[in-house]
Amino acid sequence: MHQPRPTGVLFVCLGNICRSPTAQGVFSKLVSDRELSHAFRIDSAGTHDYHVGRAPDDRAIDAARRRGVELGRLRARQVAAGDFDEFDYILAMDHDNYRLLQEICPPARRPRLKLFLDYAPELGIREVPDPYYGGKQGFERVLDIAESAATGLLESILRDRSGGDSRAAR
Repeated sequence: MHQPRPTGVLFVCLGNICRSPTAQGVFSKLVSDRELSHAFRIDSAGTHDYHVGRAPDDRAIDAARRRGVELGRLRARQVAAGDFDEFDYILAMDHDNYRLLQEICPPARRPRLKLFLDYAPELGIREVPDPYYGGKQGFERVLDIAESAATGLLESILRDRSGGDSRAAR
């Protein structure tokens, strides 16, 4: 029996040390908790190369760890041309990064680009705020936002894969 290709999900922010690795970690934990890790390929990247090879910000790691999300093994990377073929969902954390992704994305792949917060309309915001220049509370807020959007994203993907019934994809 042919095994379906895992659904690729890529989270993207500016430098890949705060928002996108947090989203990656939160979504990975959610997928793992639902015993669906085999069905997904999850990663994160930055639109810029400022922090390539570095671990996420210590404040992001600490805040995530308090919620049972491990980010310490992640390493920043820059978005690559092949990502537009490899990932089914490419989710920008804000409008600026969305526009940068649009500029480098092949036209046929643009439907894969979305704002991460498209999956959390109940929050009433469209962008994940960058906590880098603020205090610890900003990283907690990013986690709250990521938890809401990750839940909405997973439910949307499962509905799409099962023809509308998210329970059928489990």
